[in-house]
Amino acid sequence: MPRLPPQLDRFTIALLGDFHYDPYFSIHPLRAAIRMVNGLHPDLIVLVGDFVSAQQFADGKKAALAAEPCAHLLRQTIAPHGLWAVLGNHDEDTDPEFVTRALQAENIQVLANQSAPIERDGGRIWLAGVNDVLSGTADLTTALRGIPAHEAVILLAHEPDFADEVSRFPVDLQLSGHSHGGQVRIPLLPPLYLPEMAKKYVWGSYQVGALNLYTNAGLGTVTVPVRLNCPPEITLLTLHHSAKR
Repeated sequence: MPRLPPQLDRFTIALLGDFHYDPYFSIHPLRAAIRMVNGLHPDLIVLVGDFVSAQQFADGKKAALAAEPCAHLLRQTIAPHGLWAVLGNHDEDTDPEFVTRALQAENIQVLANQSAPIERDGGRIWLAGVNDVLSGTADLTTALRGIPAHEAVILLAHEPDFADEVSRFPVDLQLSGHSHGGQVRIPLLPPLYLPEMAKKYVWGSYQVGALNLYTNAGLGTVTVPVRLNCPPEITLLTLHHSAKR
């Protein structure tokens, strides 16, 4: 990241997402991830949405209740610069206000078209987050408002394909989820199902113009509690100051 201040060189970020909490299946990779994240000692932890699962014809407000035990577990992770989150489409389709309150009650900061400074040793970067893109309420201009033009920005956005829009803004790194990495991947075939806004940047690292993007494959599952050739993932990113290319 050419705009990364030298004071934040080797700053580490643990990235998790797509928890889809339930007490039978997704709780197990979540518990394992908590132990792993704490063993990595990241400087910052970011959570890129879908804490709960919205089911067709189901009561959204009831589904949103899963945010409380999910947030309670996530709060067991530790980072000196805190835990930060954005909501995903499943959160938005249940009860986003309740999900937000559940996270904030566990001291997990939710960025809703907002940004916040992250400072170390006199250096500063900005962490920004947008509302769920599919909901039509993501406002990147508002999220970036007030950030000095020369300072580095990391954006949390649930849907990775939003990167095509983000690449036109002064954002250095976008962190996303949503795709589940395809969840079921049969060798020699493309993923059988990818959601809207996760068909292009499915899993891993991408360069979209000057923008760096990482799409995390998530911890939970939707529709059926099955993963094939696509294991649950936590990502540890290490930021580096570099000369301009």
